[in-house]
Amino acid sequence: MNPKALRQFIANVPKTETHLHIEGALPWELLERIDPKSFSQTPYFRQSEFRYQSFEQFESILIDHAMRWFNSAESYFEAARLIFDKHVKENVKYVEISFHAGMIELLKLPGKEILRAIVDAAPSGLDVRVFLGISRNAYTSYLGPLLEEALHWDELHGIDLHGLESLPMESWTVPFWERARSAGKIIKAHAGEFGPAANVRHAVTEMKVKRIQHGIRSVEDDDVMQLLVDEDITLDMCPISNYKLRVIGNWSEHPIKLFIKNGIRCTISTDDPLSFNNSIIDEYVTLNEKLSLEIPELADLIINGFEVADLREEIKSNFIEDVNRQAKELSSIDG
Repeated sequence: MNPKALRQFIANVPKTETHLHIEGALPWELLERIDPKSFSQTPYFRQSEFRYQSFEQFESILIDHAMRWFNSAESYFEAARLIFDKHVKENVKYVEISFHAGMIELLKLPGKEILRAIVDAAPSGLDVRVFLGISRNAYTSYLGPLLEEALHWDELHGIDLHGLESLPMESWTVPFWERARSAGKIIKAHAGEFGPAANVRHAVTEMKVKRIQHGIRSVEDDDVMQLLVDEDITLDMCPISNYKLRVIGNWSEHPIKLFIKNGIRCTISTDDPLSFNNSIIDEYVTLNEKLSLEIPELADLIINGFEVADLREEIKSNFIEDVNRQAKELSSIDG
């Protein structure tokens, strides 16, 4: 496949982004705006060949940079506006984006104001669904009541389990995810990234989620792999993140091709573009360059994003038809 033609195809087709953290997607140009001297050059951690030594290093750098910008509802609005503008330029049609519940406590900022700011930033032609990212140890005396209140925010579409997988799963988590599901929220969980396949099993069987964020280490347990198929679970994957964070040792170890072969639905997203300097187009091109996924496989991954999207069936069908049409046209030309 001609690299230019491939990139053009990926740029042209409608796409989704189903695994994105707003604090980790802070546009670099906003940091340049507030401090041109410090942020005019590309830092070492955004260089193409850089890989983080640990999750802790990644988290420390991300938090340090994010906290230089996020301090109000207005700051969330401006960041979201630029993030969504980029999505529009990349022909992304549907986005699921989370904001971190810990920021409510850290900034002493009402979560509903953050939510409203992100929703208000969504431009015409882009469907945005906002999730609340909740750490494994977030149910504190301060945040607990606010998390309960959040389950009744009409504009909040779902919740997502965040945080270090090495932390124990606390007793409040499963009942809270049940209350969220009963309230009509979409429920997700980060699992099987740095933690074992058992974390994926727990998220599926105990928390009853249908959407796993990452799920890389599911590959280590055949029973978990079968569970993902039997329960029709979707893995919202971020390949560049997996490589940069050393979740995989090298590209040949990435299990997405095995997931596809086994009938496990995967979607593709960017995770934290602030930290990885990546775009959704980069993700698909990298899958072609590093893992030899061709147009039919890439088209299927794009279609998967629309299949799980919180959109009307008619809208989904139109986007899927468009992807299939463009893929068929390109395959015909390439053949």
